Amino acid sequence: MNEDQGLIKVLGNRDVLALAFGAMIGWGWVVTAGAWIMKAGSLGAMLAFLVGGTMVILVGLTYAELASAIPLAGGELYYAYKGLGRVPAFITMWAIVLGYVSVVAFEAVALPTVFQSLFGEAFLKVPLYDIPSSSGGEPQTLYLTWLAVGVIGSILIAAVNYRGLKLASFVTFVLTVLIILAGILLIGGSSFAGTTANMEPFFVDGVKGFFVVLVMTPFMFVGFDVIPQAAEEIDLPRKRIGQLLVFSVALAIIWYIAVIFGVSRVLDAQQLADSDLVTADAMKEAFGGSVLMKDFLILAGVGGILTSWIGFYVGGSRAIYAMANVGMLPEALGVLHERYGTPHRAILLIAVLTTMAPFFGAESLGWLVNAGGIGLVVAWLMVSISFIVIRKKFPNMRRPFKLSGGTVIGWLAVLLSLFVFVLYLPGMPAALSWPHEWVIVLVWSVLGVVFYFYSTKSFAKAGETGTERANRIMDEDLERIENEEEYY
Repeated sequence: MNEDQGLIKVLGNRDVLALAFGAMIGWGWVVTAGAWIMKAGSLGAMLAFLVGGTMVILVGLTYAELASAIPLAGGELYYAYKGLGRVPAFITMWAIVLGYVSVVAFEAVALPTVFQSLFGEAFLKVPLYDIPSSSGGEPQTLYLTWLAVGVIGSILIAAVNYRGLKLASFVTFVLTVLIILAGILLIGGSSFAGTTANMEPFFVDGVKGFFVVLVMTPFMFVGFDVIPQAAEEIDLPRKRIGQLLVFSVALAIIWYIAVIFGVSRVLDAQQLADSDLVTADAMKEAFGGSVLMKDFLILAGVGGILTSWIGFYVGGSRAIYAMANVGMLPEALGVLHERYGTPHRAILLIAVLTTMAPFFGAESLGWLVNAGGIGLVVAWLMVSISFIVIRKKFPNMRRPFKLSGGTVIGWLAVLLSLFVFVLYLPGMPAALSWPHEWVIVLVWSVLGVVFYFYSTKSFAKAGETGTERANRIMDEDLERIENEEEYY
């Protein structure tokens, strides 16, 4: 990283935990909990999230050790470079950027979709144009009001991130408190107003139902990996970085299980099937039909959209910033704002790319989450492999958060990542669709090749090729962070 500029250490315990937890909790828990229960049963769904979350913790543990040992912005870039080399490092980070940008774009489409769910046809004013259905169904009409909510929301979230991580983390913390309060009320209300009878059947379709929900769970925990992106801005002992990362995943596991418990106690099977906003309807039922409590939970759900939105903005902008600083993307993207200390050009780039998403309508939600999901899973796989290689190649590297058991957890994380990756392939439950989702992945891959060779050439300086300069900078960053004593 350039020595004349640097990211500012502003994040404490509360900020880091809210950032990671908030990134993992989006809108899905408000609308999807009913589907989990109907597919696997109440206990089956809870067990699936317990097992799935534990699997994700294995990947999180490899991240935790590496993030505490190498707390640099764009952490995965350095893990993969140290373990596997420059080209794998680029592949890892380019996959991550696809995942993060896709989630940011997803939230820009999700926000007006939520407004439409709340206000129905009354929200849809001034038709603009029709968007053909990719499934051959009726075309979707895009309305000005729907589009305006997505675009304005995108601009506001970009502005929050542009002004600095301290502001972004404060907003995230406030919204996270709102989400947790709603969860506590839901659990409390359902414990008194609900019945165990409503939770029956406890299991649906046995092992099959369990696995149907299990394959969904890894995607609900994406977001803990935002911490390595912001590691250079964390003002805490290095060991704490790893601890907070793992703890954030554990909190998310508790959250999803608690939501399933609360919903299943107050809504019976018919109510689950009839509801579009199951968790909100469960809150209403738990408090004697209170519309006010339902609206409060919906507000918390919108808070989940915003915390996820902010978190992935942080992750995506720091990933782009790190790549630009080592010559994998144009150098201009690696400049920090003089006043706010943010990678403002990277933030503006994400804003431009993702603010276009609402123009493609609600149908783009599925394309974005699936195409971005495979990118994040590729990153998990590369980090897990890097963890194993670094353990072998650098046994004496200082590791403030060191896992016991050698590379066993790393191998388990590799197997999990491969398992999830296979789910995206043709014929599998989460297979990417043609043409939209595969086209996004293929176009992104081609852009990556173009940027890689262009940036390598443009990054060259007198006496050094672009590759030599990039390797030197990354080696210097790794040596600097290894010798830094203050945060050990």
